Amino acid sequence: MDSCSRNRLLALLPHAVAALLCGACSDTVRLAQETESGGVVTYLFKDDRGGPIGSPHRSEALKVLDQKCPDGYTVVRDGEVNEYASLSSTEAQEGEVAGRRWGIQFHCK
Repeated sequence: MDSCSRNRLLALLPHAVAALLCGACSDTVRLAQETESGGVVTYLFKDDRGGPIGSPHRSEALKVLDQKCPDGYTVVRDGEVNEYASLSSTEAQEGEVAGRRWGIQFHCK
C-alpha cells in the first residue's frame, strides 16, 4: 500500500484507532488483527506492574474494542501472545526489555 492510500485509509478511521496503527506511535496497544466483525487487540504488561489485568495499557486496549464495536463485543479468548519483545519509553528505561504482550480476541455484537 502506498503512503497516499495509507493516509486516506487512516483519515477514515477514528482518530484513536488511527493513532494506534501509525508506525511512529507507541507500540503499547495494537489492533493486531482486524476483521469486519472483530479482531485481536494486544497490549504490553509486566508482572511487577499489575500483570495483564492491572496493566495501565488494558484500559487503552478496551477503548479500542469500544470504538471498533460500538454495540458491544464478546471476548472469544484472551491470553499471553508469543511475540517479539519491544522497547517502550512508557514501560521501560532505554535498553530494558519492555515486557510481555497480552491479547484479547473479540467478536462485535
